[in-house]
Amino acid sequence: MRALAELLLFLATLLYSYLEALAKLLLPARRKSVRGELVLVTGAGHGVGRAAALEFAKRGSRLVLWDINKHGLEDTAAECQRLGAPVQTFLVDCSKREEIYSAAEKVKKDVGDVTILVNNAGVITAADLLSTQDHQIERMFEVNILAHMWTTRAFLPTMMKNNYGHIVTVASAAGHFGTSFMVAYCSSKFAAVGFHKALTEELSALGKDGIKTTCLCPVFINTGFVKNPSTRLGKILEAEEVAEALMEGILTNQKMVFVPPHLSFALLSEMLFPERALNVLKKLNEVKFDAIVGQRSTQ
Repeated sequence: MRALAELLLFLATLLYSYLEALAKLLLPARRKSVRGELVLVTGAGHGVGRAAALEFAKRGSRLVLWDINKHGLEDTAAECQRLGAPVQTFLVDCSKREEIYSAAEKVKKDVGDVTILVNNAGVITAADLLSTQDHQIERMFEVNILAHMWTTRAFLPTMMKNNYGHIVTVASAAGHFGTSFMVAYCSSKFAAVGFHKALTEELSALGKDGIKTTCLCPVFINTGFVKNPSTRLGKILEAEEVAEALMEGILTNQKMVFVPPHLSFALLSEMLFPERALNVLKKLNEVKFDAIVGQRSTQ
């Protein structure tokens, strides 16, 4: 009888969930305000980090910007200030845990409690696995996933105490779909997606429903990090449109944001289609970019 009762509860919940999802599709989503929130963006000197900082500045947020590039960081800060946003900048190498923790302490002491953390900093090397050097693999993991953990560990305690905040993980479509000549990068982004999902579950298990999480997973972006990218999946994205999609996800508390949105259907196809059919689909998509191939790694 207990098993039957649990099955009926599941079916009722399933039906309610579908009705709720349908309502969300038909009705406009409720949006929260980020005005006055203290937002920290890593990798803010370029690309999506800069575009995201500008989106927050437009909405009246207070900004803390981190980057390793002084010139890019200053340019972003100046643009945000022109929009009327208070800005503090910190030169931080997100591959170094000690620098992250040191900068985090300065932020907490001199600026205040971060309420929205945007883990955006990332690096990439496009090469086959044997051509990718050891230090390049290490740096991709240090910046693309370990830095997310260090920053979150630094700012999460206050969010936990207040049961309030938002943690954003900028990952990639490469965190869901493996791509040739990006083995190390894809691995680090798969880890970032896993970090987001596990952190979301842990916050729920701890009853911290006031702390929201969002993971951003775009395809190729025109930032110059990948040379000559192209795909039949659609046009190469601009950082501004990716940041707009991310902001929409934050304002509506979306857990996973795919850019373009139809990537979610591609993810579903990986679970439903047999391998032979998937291989044909991958060839039809024709994902291309310049990569180093055939050179042995040196330690």
